[in-house]
Amino acid sequence: MTTQSQAVDRELVQAAAHVARTRCRGDNHTVAAAARTPDGRIVTAVNAYHFTGGPCAELVLIGTAAAQGAYELDTIVAVGDRDRGIVPPCGRCRQALLDYFPALRVIVGEGDRVRAVRITDLLPETYVWADHQLGAEDAGPLGEG
Repeated sequence: MTTQSQAVDRELVQAAAHVARTRCRGDNHTVAAAARTPDGRIVTAVNAYHFTGGPCAELVLIGTAAAQGAYELDTIVAVGDRDRGIVPPCGRCRQALLDYFPALRVIVGEGDRVRAVRITDLLPETYVWADHQLGAEDAGPLGEG
């Protein structure tokens, strides 16, 4: 596996850090995410922690972006509250981000190791949900065709 780093969108990191500092309060909201759309807009969101497994900031951001008419994202980053810095996406988020945006760049790392990598570098040799759906409309109720 070759991980190719790309230029880091510092404005995006600053936007997520600002939301983490100003909007994450208490135990319910502890991580902020920011993503850039192809037309240059920045969309932000925070996680919605709940003991039943509330969604991470990256997953909330997918819905927030769609609600704003942004169905494509170029780059995403998550930042923890209390100045914890950049937080890499968990496994569930990696899979969801790959399924929604297979060409997405994700900002990861800390200090002088902050870099933007493709989502496929964070989840190599993965199950691709969209590939499994091909031809599903021609199949019967249990995939019989």
